[in-house]
Amino acid sequence: MTENFQAMATLAAAKMRPVFPATPLLRNELLSERFDADIWLKREDLTPVRSYKLRGAFNAMRKVIPDQQLFVCASAGNHAQGVAFMCKHFGVHGVIFMPVTTPEQKILKTRMFGGEFAEVRLVGDYFDETLVAAQTFCELEGAHFLSPFDDYDVIEGQASVAVEIEQDLGRVPDHIIMPVGGGGLSAGVVGYFGQECRYTLVEPKGAKSLAAAVEEGAPVDVSPIDSFVDGAAVAKIGARPFETLRSIARADIIDLPEDRICGTIVEMLNVEGIVLEPAGAMSIEALSDVRRDIIGKTVVCVVTGGNFDFERLPEVKERAQRFAGLKKYFILRLPQRPGALRDFLDMLGPNDNITRFEYMKKSARNFGSVLIGIETDQPQNFDGLFQRIGDRGFAYTDITNDETLAQFVI
Repeated sequence: MTENFQAMATLAAAKMRPVFPATPLLRNELLSERFDADIWLKREDLTPVRSYKLRGAFNAMRKVIPDQQLFVCASAGNHAQGVAFMCKHFGVHGVIFMPVTTPEQKILKTRMFGGEFAEVRLVGDYFDETLVAAQTFCELEGAHFLSPFDDYDVIEGQASVAVEIEQDLGRVPDHIIMPVGGGGLSAGVVGYFGQECRYTLVEPKGAKSLAAAVEEGAPVDVSPIDSFVDGAAVAKIGARPFETLRSIARADIIDLPEDRICGTIVEMLNVEGIVLEPAGAMSIEALSDVRRDIIGKTVVCVVTGGNFDFERLPEVKERAQRFAGLKKYFILRLPQRPGALRDFLDMLGPNDNITRFEYMKKSARNFGSVLIGIETDQPQNFDGLFQRIGDRGFAYTDITNDETLAQFVI
């Protein structure tokens, strides 16, 4: 990007100040000590809509108002809420298309932020269908389509994150870590700072669209994707963001398993009292991957959002424990004789707790299959448990990492 882009991003940030305050850049003592670095968190989870998405929506809308009074977007989450918030701020009408499968909480929050100025339309089981409906409506009604990332004005608005980082820190940080979905935020930050700092761009393992684009030299569709990290799970990086991000070295693009991200969500909630959505936790979790590179450096982790549905907390904790090796599921072939269950219980260690015990079916007259879930405090405890089970002649099958079985029985 050019110096003109920096000036425009700075102007966009200034224009936002009457609408919402700059989000805080906070030094985190826990992470700084753990990684022997100066770690700062850019808290985009503290905007009025709990994500950075209202920045791009604001900047794109302000440039076409008052000539345009009707805005449209397609989104199942943060972008919808940002657009709704800005429609209410500007006093213009917005039509927000969301998949029929969108959680009710997200629909209600979008309506709350937009009030009478935002109309929510539920169309399609999948996002692709929702997007087609939104774009068709735009053509018929002459509305302005607000892309969540593939728009220069949106990218410019997201670059206000970089403007605030520099203003608060008083200089350019040594290293910036941020998640990548469609690429709007990362393109804005990279476009603003250029080569003045190092970047680590983080993708969910189930949606590595930037990595694929860099390897191919152009955006490619990586469908099907894992939608768990919904704030960053995008099948194809935006063409406009990629114009900037294509310069990023492949080694500076990493991916994280979805289950691993869950560990950071749980820790930040329990230890720091910070509520993060999966995408918002990615930059913090990625610190472990760049540990050697950041010693003694000033590092900014962009925490992109905190729109977390607490109904998902049991699932998140479950996934975190499974990834850490603290929880396992297995099918035990239990002899149908008096005392067999007692024999199995005697094999458990002092810190092994049964969290699930379900008799499934008889596989033979003398044996029955039991689904067992066990939680412990050290991964190595399972080595001893499985050794004892084998020594006693009990047959078992570990299904912890069998995703197909997990969908049905866990």
